[in-house]
Amino acid sequence: MKKTMVLGATPNPARYAYLAAQMLVENKIEIVPVGIKSGTVAGEKILDLKTQPLIADIHTITLYIGPGNQPQWYDYILTINPQRVIFNPGTENPVLESMVSDQGVEVLKACTLVMLSVGNY
Repeated sequence: MKKTMVLGATPNPARYAYLAAQMLVENKIEIVPVGIKSGTVAGEKILDLKTQPLIADIHTITLYIGPGNQPQWYDYILTINPQRVIFNPGTENPVLESMVSDQGVEVLKACTLVMLSVGNY
């Protein structure tokens, strides 16, 4: 059910990516946290983004990487081939949004936390 990659995952409980990972797990959604910070979040080991781990069957990428840091990961994001990408507040990027959309992937400019809170994830 909507296996989700938390891209930009962090072990820092003050960050929205951390809160989203926690909330996804609380809502019984399988997560794959991927980021540049090592550690765990919501009981899952954060995979090293620098190694560009290939993960199968990702339904959603919820993005927590700012637009200035996204270009180096464009190809990686497209390689994952999700069904949708959620551009959380502060991650909006027309270039990446267009690239993802051109691949037939649903693009949402939304907040994962709000979506989960109102039940429309």
